[in-house]
Amino acid sequence: MSEASIQQVPTTPFDDQRAGTSGLRKPVGVFEQPHYLENFVQAIFDTRPELNGGLLILGGDGRFYNDIAIGIILRMAAGNGVGRVIVGQHGLLSTPAVSHLIRKYQAQGGIILSASHNPGGPDGDFGIKFNTANGGPAPESVTEAFFQKTLEIDSYRIHTGDAPDIGRIGGFELGDMRIDIIDPVRDYAGMMQDLFDFDAMRELLASGFQLRFDAMHAITGPYARHIFTDLLGAPAEWILNATPLPDFGGGHPDPNLKHAAALVALTRGENGVDFAAASDGDGDRNMILGKHCFVTPSDSLAIITANAAMIPGYRNGIHGVARSMPTSQAADRVAERLGIAHYETPTGWKYFGNLLDHRRITFCGEESFGTGSDHVREKDGLWAVLFWLNILAGSGRSVADILAAHWREYGRNYYTRHDYEGIDSGIATQLMDDLRAQLDSLPGQRFGEHTIAWADDFSYTDPIDATVSTHQGIRIGFENGSRIVYRLSGTGTQGATLRVYLESFEPDPAKQQHDTRQVMQALVDIANRVAGIRARTGRNAPDVIT
Repeated sequence: MSEASIQQVPTTPFDDQRAGTSGLRKPVGVFEQPHYLENFVQAIFDTRPELNGGLLILGGDGRFYNDIAIGIILRMAAGNGVGRVIVGQHGLLSTPAVSHLIRKYQAQGGIILSASHNPGGPDGDFGIKFNTANGGPAPESVTEAFFQKTLEIDSYRIHTGDAPDIGRIGGFELGDMRIDIIDPVRDYAGMMQDLFDFDAMRELLASGFQLRFDAMHAITGPYARHIFTDLLGAPAEWILNATPLPDFGGGHPDPNLKHAAALVALTRGENGVDFAAASDGDGDRNMILGKHCFVTPSDSLAIITANAAMIPGYRNGIHGVARSMPTSQAADRVAERLGIAHYETPTGWKYFGNLLDHRRITFCGEESFGTGSDHVREKDGLWAVLFWLNILAGSGRSVADILAAHWREYGRNYYTRHDYEGIDSGIATQLMDDLRAQLDSLPGQRFGEHTIAWADDFSYTDPIDATVSTHQGIRIGFENGSRIVYRLSGTGTQGATLRVYLESFEPDPAKQQHDTRQVMQALVDIANRVAGIRARTGRNAPDVIT
């Protein structure tokens, strides 16, 4: 390549480019600043030398600024000696699809453009993250290297030519670099067909069974149309909000009871549908609903683990299961019964990577609507939906019946999460610091029928590489098995989000059909009293309850 076609652009550092648990997320206006995106991308190329001459996977969720960012990154990849880039048509690739492509084509890494479940549009959020050669999110050592490089950067390299039209499938050249623009759905759909019993699911959908899937005007629309309509025979109208839009249709692409309320309503009443599900902005989260019932992500992970033998791709046995620390202990009870390993990790999918790569686990999940397996190294929304549909097809039972039967056998972990969004960061940090200061004095304190047995600041030592992660959330455990967890979220871009997780175990089947809010009210009151949430934040109620 002629050096004349490569421009070395002078720049100065930004001091706010440290990636969080899911990459670098900022309001769109921040990324639109001259050199902001370029600086971060150059830091990736400077610290990942294997990309020079290597293969990079590139795509995003279609949110505002996605197409512009794709063009910039393609030109920078050519300017930094990348040998080949595979891009999803129109710049679209779900997060699990990127992970699959990295693994299938043995790429040296992937760049995903998404802010996941955060709102989109010109006034919304944008994000970028790097996945390594195993297909999983970059570990802290890698993202910290990116950050340190951004603090010293003084120029970036970019090809002066034009990037190809990413709406056209085919092969293109940009300098010495090859660009292959592919159907974003084909490879992923083929993997799903290898894992699940499509014949059984097709028969179920043809039997009068009613399904609805809400793509929330985000990335999973094209995937759902192909899988559910083209391959499984579902009517096209069963796929709601199927066209990806830069602003997600003005909605919030977060599949929970608040932001997918219209879908929840379709499961209610005499004519409620049998099964409904949704996924988020980049396709890695899921929400599972049955007629008149909601499956918590914690229960979903446990039920998936308990029913693995029903699924063709997992009939040869499973290694173990892992959950993030705030996720309920329901999956632990299944693992103990099955005699397989179970692990408790910090929040963040990257913590599952070593366990998956070393075959310690097959399934993993987080209470924040993320579930996955060793088929990729990301959580996978559509995979979880298909897993449930396959269970329904194989068992002949309803979602509610599957839930009830599971609770009878393993006990029910009542579970809820309260989110306090947009809190002043200083107030939120002080709240957590004050909780840490109370840890030694909390055990033995009694609140009605609840007596605190233990309290700690969760830390994790990776069983594979012995790396230690500290300050991962405050845990309070009670003598009756209940738990309260406090944690600050790293996925927002405005202020801080305080998340309070509450869990109560009920082994008695006669008490397993009570209303969750009523069961958890005592723990809600204790959580507020211990942390002083109302007094400190001025909030009388959380912004979101799930």
